[in-house]
Amino acid sequence: MMNRKISLLFVVLTALLTLNSCKKDITAVESELNTTEQYDHKVVSEWNNLFLEIERYAEGYRPCPTARALGYIGLAAYEACADGHVDYRSLKSNYAGLNVPAIFKDQQYHWPSAVNASNAYLFKRFFPFVRADLYAKIDVLYQRLEAEYRNEVGVDIYERSRNHGEAVGAAFWEWSRTDPYTHDYYKDNVKDYDWTTRFNKDGDWKPTQINRKNGLFPEFGKGRTFAINDNMKLCRPPLRHSVSPTSQLYAQALEVYAQNTPTMSYQSQWVAEFWSDDLLNVTFSPPSRWIAIANQIYSKENASLQLALLANARVGMALNDAAVGCWNSKYHYNVERPETYIRRVIDANWQTNLHNPITGERGLTPDFPAYPSGHATFGAAAAEALASVFGYSYTMTDRCHEHRSEFIGTPRSFNSLEEMAYENGWSRVPLGVHYRMDSEEGVRYGEEIGRRVNSLPWTK
Repeated sequence: MMNRKISLLFVVLTALLTLNSCKKDITAVESELNTTEQYDHKVVSEWNNLFLEIERYAEGYRPCPTARALGYIGLAAYEACADGHVDYRSLKSNYAGLNVPAIFKDQQYHWPSAVNASNAYLFKRFFPFVRADLYAKIDVLYQRLEAEYRNEVGVDIYERSRNHGEAVGAAFWEWSRTDPYTHDYYKDNVKDYDWTTRFNKDGDWKPTQINRKNGLFPEFGKGRTFAINDNMKLCRPPLRHSVSPTSQLYAQALEVYAQNTPTMSYQSQWVAEFWSDDLLNVTFSPPSRWIAIANQIYSKENASLQLALLANARVGMALNDAAVGCWNSKYHYNVERPETYIRRVIDANWQTNLHNPITGERGLTPDFPAYPSGHATFGAAAAEALASVFGYSYTMTDRCHEHRSEFIGTPRSFNSLEEMAYENGWSRVPLGVHYRMDSEEGVRYGEEIGRRVNSLPWTK
């Protein structure tokens, strides 16, 4: 009898010890915080795709407010997950007036839910007046991912993560509102600028089309930057203006003129149209092009959430700073477009190769000064940011405009992101809207901006 009692007691004690051990193991697993390395890029890519769709039709945004929105949205999503990054740290201490809320310590977070909430909050505020059907897609995407994530991780973890992401988005929106120069610039992208007050001589910029605007985003160069200081908001000077046939500027004007005189080659037309992205309703804008390129890389590499958040933040911040620096330089140097020079000096009937397939307008030129090229500056800054994450010899085929029939969107292959940036910059010459100097300085300046973004204290 005694032996049976001892045996029963032993069994009970063993069971209790085993149960206690299991509870300790479960508790240890539950308290171990998730990391952004554990998730894939899906939430970033889906929101990027929606940005591309909305921005294509968003009047007043291209190109500067678009670049700015990408900077704030990208960094906000990165910061919403900062405590989950394995290799990277928060940058919030770099920015005066930015008050990013902290997470609850030792609590579990689902980082895709935080990104979903931060993006939804900021999309609604950066795009409040777009077409109703496009605006509605913000809630559609948010709610679809919300249902998926809530089911995946449970109500408590989901709501904690959602609340944190939304709070971070709100903090970035409040910080955005404190920039008096560029916040909500899409509402009035000309303001009271009058080009005639700056036109003192031939070579100064003036609109090239009758009834075109006075000059888009004239004060954007005063805006907030993420990485460059005030001394970097001005690029190197352009060539001296001259109409002498022996001058460098005349030679560069002839180079533009020769691209379609007497006819334009298929290769030049392909490059020009492939990178254009100039026109509202036709494609997304030049800054957004590099988010479309980033999405292709995320898919090709099956990127983690950590890498996608890092790349999106760096690209967005580089695009914002490129917009500020480039537009400050444009209105400082106030250089006329090649079309104006060529018609005055070489051929009064010459036209650019920028045409709108929707409206039928032909011979268009963007409504702001030429130097440096915005396309080139955006592209080089973004390419440098992307290369810092995925490699400086990264090869890819860009399929952004595959199957488009209104222009030549046939995919093109590249040996590096830098090669893409150089072709993007050069494409403005055969299109007829920039001199070589605009593109070359834009690439040089953009790369410098991208390097400044990359040199921020990202790593732990």
